[in-house]
Amino acid sequence: MVKQQNRAIFPIILVVVGGLFLVGAAVSVLLLDSAGDQLPADVPSAEGSYSQVSRVDLAQAKSAYDSGTAVFVDVRDQVYFDNGHIPGAVSIPLGEMQDRLDELDPNDWIILYCT
Repeated sequence: MVKQQNRAIFPIILVVVGGLFLVGAAVSVLLLDSAGDQLPADVPSAEGSYSQVSRVDLAQAKSAYDSGTAVFVDVRDQVYFDNGHIPGAVSIPLGEMQDRLDELDPNDWIILYCT
């Protein structure tokens, strides 16, 4: 008799846990969606203080790489850099950039990338 009761309760528990999971996922998606439209106060927008920095498209970056006319700086954490990076790229994680700017020649064409 006890085994039959446990078998009857098990599907109910699965349904409740699954329902809670779905509700949690929906709430997470809604919160992330509403937060995604806002930048933190300390992150400038593309139109903000970095508007004078030009973006480089893939064709320009490839041309600069092939001709050796640019320094590529990988701003990802060291673990990601170690897993793969552009050959010859310099690793300066974004969090260390301010302290390591003196490692870069301001006269070089510097292309930062993170993927």
